[in-house]
Amino acid sequence: MDVPNPSVLQWVNETARLTQPKEVVWLDGSEEEYRRLQAEAVQGGHLIPLNREKHPDSYLHRSDPSDVARTEHCTYICTPTKDEAGPTNNWIAPEEAYATLGKLFQGAMRGRAMYVVPFLMGPKGSPFSRVGVQLTDSIYVAINMRIMTRMGSVALEELGSSDRFVRCLHSLGTLDPKHRYICHFPQDRTIWSINSGYGGNALLSKKCFALRVASWLGEQEGWLAEHMFIMGVEDPAGKVTYIAGALPSACGKTNLAMLRPSAKFNGYRVWCVGDDIAWLRVGKDGRLYAINPEAGFFGVAPGTSMKTNPNMMETISRNSLFTNVAMGPDQTVWWEGLDLPADTSGFLDWQGRPWDPKDKDGGKGAHPNSRFTTPVKQCPVYSPKWDDPEGVPISAILFGCRRSALVPMIYEAFNWAHGVFLGATLASETTAAATGATGVVRRDPMAMLPFCGYNMADYFGHWLRMGQRLTQPPKIFRVNWFRVDERGKFIWPGFGENIRAIRWIIDRCTGRGEARRTPIGYLPTVSALEGEELGISKEGWRTLLSVDREGWVEAAKRQSEFFDKFGGRIPPEILDEQKALMERLKAWQEEEEELAAPR
Repeated sequence: MDVPNPSVLQWVNETARLTQPKEVVWLDGSEEEYRRLQAEAVQGGHLIPLNREKHPDSYLHRSDPSDVARTEHCTYICTPTKDEAGPTNNWIAPEEAYATLGKLFQGAMRGRAMYVVPFLMGPKGSPFSRVGVQLTDSIYVAINMRIMTRMGSVALEELGSSDRFVRCLHSLGTLDPKHRYICHFPQDRTIWSINSGYGGNALLSKKCFALRVASWLGEQEGWLAEHMFIMGVEDPAGKVTYIAGALPSACGKTNLAMLRPSAKFNGYRVWCVGDDIAWLRVGKDGRLYAINPEAGFFGVAPGTSMKTNPNMMETISRNSLFTNVAMGPDQTVWWEGLDLPADTSGFLDWQGRPWDPKDKDGGKGAHPNSRFTTPVKQCPVYSPKWDDPEGVPISAILFGCRRSALVPMIYEAFNWAHGVFLGATLASETTAAATGATGVVRRDPMAMLPFCGYNMADYFGHWLRMGQRLTQPPKIFRVNWFRVDERGKFIWPGFGENIRAIRWIIDRCTGRGEARRTPIGYLPTVSALEGEELGISKEGWRTLLSVDREGWVEAAKRQSEFFDKFGGRIPPEILDEQKALMERLKAWQEEEEELAAPR
């Protein structure tokens, strides 16, 4: 591959002298090269071929048991001052980080190939798009990058002679978790990651570049990099409305992005532009436009099934890479949420150990954060707008959470500033996508807490400034599909029935849709959701669509505790919104609501 860019060549040569690989392999992104890498990975024991009939062109990878999720305690933002990183990020001074990791990278690639992976984030020729180059000694990472990005020659062509590319250096090192670092240097457009091979720590195009570094670039250049899906909803008349939504990992973001509407609403169709990351800019017409900078899906396997996400099941039916799932004796993959065959003998768990699915004490077959990597273009509802250089116009933004109590199923912000406040105060129950306890409620503003590459107080201010530039801002909503009844069972059926909530959102964007004003925002009525036929009890609807005044007063106090972490850096507009919420709650006399009575 011809590499005319002198900055790329210089950086590759410098890194090779530091890491001392046995060879340097430049990747061009071709199909022939992709097949060769797969064959080499199989020969080296990094990939296991799967059943050719049931999983054509697909493979299984098993990672080290200590390396199965994002390690947030090992993830750092390396800005010149700690204040620039903010209290929600781990911080190391850049000079200290370079010195510490430089020692770890010294000779780290001995005996391994160093793969040079140029990649383009976003459509070719788009004003949104950015170029990165990842150097890695992991063939698993190199193969994943071929799926997840527009990789190879296309990136170098887009870069031309410019030196403005993000430098991404990764090594498996020794996989020692005690010396695991994922360091971001936003001002240098540089990412260094060592001693991890897990996707979120090692596919540096993804959370590291597309969110942490890109969020800082966006603040400098006047755009947003967000942990959001992008979906297009086509109505029976053929009109498509685009919606972006931020939900924490493993909270149903991918399922919503490629929703298959329930039978009653088969005149509607959902188009998936992206399931995880969105870059957003203000268009010439004053609307907000978004692209998906990625080319693949890196999804959570457990819970994905024909019931929850039939479109994704079709997407991963071929040409996909599975990580840390269980495997049957016929070389088929399995995870919790899928049906079991009648004969369950011969299963291996995610670590390759014999496993009996019927043994309730035998542990999980698939790791709770096991993954699949698969191309966007294989999705049966992949949007033709995915590769549009101009992006798609966003009519609504959703901030979603996983909360078993307090937060209603759906409500609308009063205006842009209130919507930013809803995003800034988002809290959700933790999942297996990151190391640590699950089911714990933690603050996760805009679902970006682990991914914002600079001080989150400044990030909230950037959101507010973006709104000032929008003459046609999207409406903002908060959603929560996870309210439970007194038995701990989910009340809302979710999945295909979520189209009811989506239709109400679209109606609200066009001046329709019945709603009632409450202290926290506009809530739909049961009839606005056409929910009478769902079989939800009156008490269930009350739980889904009512406001617990005392609970919200207490929640507002906890919001103050979170804001206090920023030492007076929170924008005054956010504090004004919090004060207004407290005043509305104080003035609101809770009534014996009739919202549960279908009309």
